Amino acid sequence: MNNKNGQQSFLQIHPGDNVLVALTDLPKGAAVQHNGVELVLLDAIAAKHKFFIHDMKHGDDVIMYGTLVGKTQHEVAQGSLMTTANTHHAANAYVYNGFTQPWQAPDVTQFRNRTFQGYHRSDGRVGTANYWLFVPMVFCENRNLDIIKDAMLKELGYAQSNKYERYTKELLTAYKTGQEPGSVSFHPVNTNSADRVFANVDGIKFLNHPGGCGGTRQDAATLSALLAAYADHPNVGGVTVLSLGCQHLQVKNFLTDLHNRNPSFDKPLFVFEQQKMESEEQLISQAIQKTFEGLIRINQIERKPAPLSALTIGVKCGGSDGFSGISANPAVGYTSDLLAALGGKVLLAEFPELCGAEQMLLDRCVNKEIASRFIYLMESYNELAQKLGSGFHMNPSPGNIKDGLITDAIKSTGAAKKGGTSPVEDVLDYTEPATKAGLNLVCTPGNDVEATTGKAASGATLILFTTGLGTPTGNPVCPTIKVATNTALATRMSDIIDIDTGSIIRGEKTIEQMGAEILEYCIRAASGEEIPKAVQLGQDDFIPWKRGVSL
Repeated sequence: MNNKNGQQSFLQIHPGDNVLVALTDLPKGAAVQHNGVELVLLDAIAAKHKFFIHDMKHGDDVIMYGTLVGKTQHEVAQGSLMTTANTHHAANAYVYNGFTQPWQAPDVTQFRNRTFQGYHRSDGRVGTANYWLFVPMVFCENRNLDIIKDAMLKELGYAQSNKYERYTKELLTAYKTGQEPGSVSFHPVNTNSADRVFANVDGIKFLNHPGGCGGTRQDAATLSALLAAYADHPNVGGVTVLSLGCQHLQVKNFLTDLHNRNPSFDKPLFVFEQQKMESEEQLISQAIQKTFEGLIRINQIERKPAPLSALTIGVKCGGSDGFSGISANPAVGYTSDLLAALGGKVLLAEFPELCGAEQMLLDRCVNKEIASRFIYLMESYNELAQKLGSGFHMNPSPGNIKDGLITDAIKSTGAAKKGGTSPVEDVLDYTEPATKAGLNLVCTPGNDVEATTGKAASGATLILFTTGLGTPTGNPVCPTIKVATNTALATRMSDIIDIDTGSIIRGEKTIEQMGAEILEYCIRAASGEEIPKAVQLGQDDFIPWKRGVSL
């Protein structure tokens, strides 16, 4: 069945599925032809939503992506809309049966000899950016970081244009002259005319956070490992550390974690402890002076050619919709396969959003040790959630459900598509660095910012972030590329979206064609030729995970 524009109006994702996905809005009473059988729709089916191919009894399995994603809660007639009232989450049990899915790598001929222009570090890694990083050991130093940020960014040409300052001034003028605020129109004028002083330094970033003291010692230890991971990140050229002095997270703990992570760490690193200084003025002025000297030093590093095998791409979805598992996620998955075949690294995280996709991933684990670690991290995480009255099955948000992701298993099996089909080479806990080429599973929450924060900690030098509803998320040190599942979103929120995969839904491009285009964009972004919207907007989101229950 096609709509008036010739576009296919529904899709059966896997031959074994007993539900169909509406690609366009389908009216109640419409007759749908599927495999020689006519289905009359008993409900209006909005695009992205699902409807049943057969009559279903209470407790029947609901199959999508070829796997169990739910069970019916009562009898459901053929042609009915899938809803949270008639379908609840269900997923198959899983066990490691050995590496049962030999991989057929994609053809990488067009990318085999390609390079990107990156920043080469002394340990052999290559960054896609060159940032200076400010790290506070404790939340008490956040204000000092804010003062330094205000002092340095504008003068050095890194301040983001604030188009709302001029608008606020115009509103104030209107108020003072007796005009109504509604009479003042907003005009997005770029008010930043400053040029970057240091051409080879892409920015100065600040990791403000609420931790370091007052919580558990375990939280302080996890934060220390996280901050050390960011200091060691390939996209970071130098680091300034601000410490109060009396907090749980001591500088010596941070330096130990940094050394353990990278014994050959040789970037410029400046540490200032406020309780050892004569005044706040001395702390801030000395931090600015030494950082300025460090900026001069790292500005001497220039971009040079690097093989695509030096890329580490994190794949993430947020604000997902019913098209996520059909367009953007599988397209990014093909990009992942291309990079894996080229010897690069791919990081797939969000463990609550792998619920229901476990067996497919276990079948791709290259050995029992890796599979056992994945099972342990998944089960211990879910058990903790259940003890606190939650669980992975409670992951979908109201926005997810409204746009067709009725159960967590539906959301998860679609989310897992971002990891492509390559073997799982390693499983990493939060903040552990990726060292093996190919697909790595990284334990993080599904929470957008906590997950992207964790991906960067494991070494992602670019993040591909798919979204169906629109999510304004970025990362301080890892350029984040937004990939829309549908053209309506890409058009409506063009200020935050970089890539539109809606052409897959319309049947204009294949998943493989779109995946190759995404890798081309990644090469340009890694070279500094494309600046993703999240970077342009200064979306430097950073939220450490306290290892509590966050889905």
